[in-house]
Amino acid sequence: MKAVSARARWFSVCLIVLAFTVAVYRVRAQQSSAQVPAPTIRVTTHMVLVDVVVTDKQGKPATGLHPEDFVIEENGKVQKIATFVPAGENAPTSAPPLPPGIYSNRPQYRSPGPATVMLLDAINTPFKDQSYARRQMLRFIQEQYKPGQRMAVFTLTGPLNELQDFTTDPQILHTALQRYIPRPQEFAIAGQPTTSIAGGNPTAPSTVTAVDPATAPASGGSSTLGPGMAQLVDSVQQALQSFEGAQAAYAEDQRAILTLNALNSLARILGGLPGRKNLIWVTGNLPFSLIPENRNMTDAELTESLPSLQVHSVEQHAAGNQAAMFRQSHAGEIRETAARLASGEVAIYPIDARGLSISTAIDSQETMREMARETGGRAYVNQNEVRMGVERAFEDQSATYTLGYYPENKKYDGKYRQLKVKVKRDGVDVQSRRGYFAIDPTQMKDYNPSQELASALVDVAPATLVTFRAQAKPSANGKLGVDFLVDADTLSTEDSSNGGKKFSVSFFAALYSATGKMLKNESIRANPSVKAEDYKQILQHGMMVHMDLDQLAEAKDLRLAVRDDRTGYVGTINAPVPAH
Repeated sequence: MKAVSARARWFSVCLIVLAFTVAVYRVRAQQSSAQVPAPTIRVTTHMVLVDVVVTDKQGKPATGLHPEDFVIEENGKVQKIATFVPAGENAPTSAPPLPPGIYSNRPQYRSPGPATVMLLDAINTPFKDQSYARRQMLRFIQEQYKPGQRMAVFTLTGPLNELQDFTTDPQILHTALQRYIPRPQEFAIAGQPTTSIAGGNPTAPSTVTAVDPATAPASGGSSTLGPGMAQLVDSVQQALQSFEGAQAAYAEDQRAILTLNALNSLARILGGLPGRKNLIWVTGNLPFSLIPENRNMTDAELTESLPSLQVHSVEQHAAGNQAAMFRQSHAGEIRETAARLASGEVAIYPIDARGLSISTAIDSQETMREMARETGGRAYVNQNEVRMGVERAFEDQSATYTLGYYPENKKYDGKYRQLKVKVKRDGVDVQSRRGYFAIDPTQMKDYNPSQELASALVDVAPATLVTFRAQAKPSANGKLGVDFLVDADTLSTEDSSNGGKKFSVSFFAALYSATGKMLKNESIRANPSVKAEDYKQILQHGMMVHMDLDQLAEAKDLRLAVRDDRTGYVGTINAPVPAH
């Protein structure tokens, strides 16, 4: 009875809102069955949110702080704090279960409580290190996981996958981690065995053995190579080195692109959840830093960039050149990703899956530290107890204050702005991100309004930057009716000529087969302009829009999306197609 009663109340609200919507303004909708369009998500808002972890010298949360205890500077200028959320008070409250047939991407249904995500990175981590990290995580869940801690587990095995949605049940997490099977590293071409031109062991590591023309035996016996043959062997040797270097460069580039795609997906999935989100990234290596202009170079790249240093091999030349080329060709994408993570309040905790190792590359460790510093997280590298980093990420949640301010510099020029937070209390440690890129992708020349929505619709979990509820049910006219009820406080507006507000919102619905093929889609765009008093009603009750789709017998999944056309923010919901 409770479920029926709740659903009845929800439908009553929908009818009120729908009647209000029709009476106050007519949604000017243009419906299309063309391929679903989409936007690039906007990664900045007028307000800058900064999460600050404040602890005492023993690492315990420093409680009882107030707005006047904080000073925040942007590029050296003190900013006025406009909003303040004390530690432990920025988590959404839980909500009763949704009635049957009603779906939502609201925070209270996605993750009621502080959100922590574990990312098990298989494409940047060798197989043996994946196994070690998995054992460490299982030990943490068994021995140290505390009641009430909420975590989701994702894997990066090429595309981003969801191993387990948010849960506080340690047994569910333990079972999920047991299901995760370490796998060979994607694009690990550089680590495959290679036979040397001099007839080396085919099972030896991937190196090419140099040939001394003066002593190398000919194929027929013990005599030395002639000058012509030695030159030929040397040419083949150089060609093999160049090919192997090109393979390594291609593999590195592909891993970096896949990693960027995964981070963008996580920004969409986590960005609408309130407060700080800790991303525990268990990896063997990070393929890039979030500040491409300030990145620590690898040895190969340093050798390539300094003419005074001798380049000893074509392979080294290719690897170094590729590292420099990647920084240049993907710098814009990296900056946009960094801006999205900052806007979504995502702090990264890189945890070195290699544990304690004397062979760990120094440049790889520093990239992890840089990633943590730029997002306000902590890096755990070259340590045996990988699980210690996971424990600290949970502890930081209870010590996090959220500050919000409107920057004096209103121009989003794409430049990096440094942040510094001070606390007027002795004996405390302060941890926060070091800055952000003032980027508005919708204003960039290569802005593609279709790419972001297309990506959001295939993400493994709902995007949360625009939140809404939805219901789909067969209509009397043989159509599949879809009702959207959007939380208007997650939409942007601009002032209208009548003193009210104007929205610009697009609604999308797509039917998919059991194999994931898109079968049909529809879209509606709404541009209502409402008076100030009516705007308050919409904020209170939401914005409702109805859409009809053709019924298709082979359709199994329904994917819904709402886009704020002005900002590019997207929200999505995945639901089963109801029976006819």
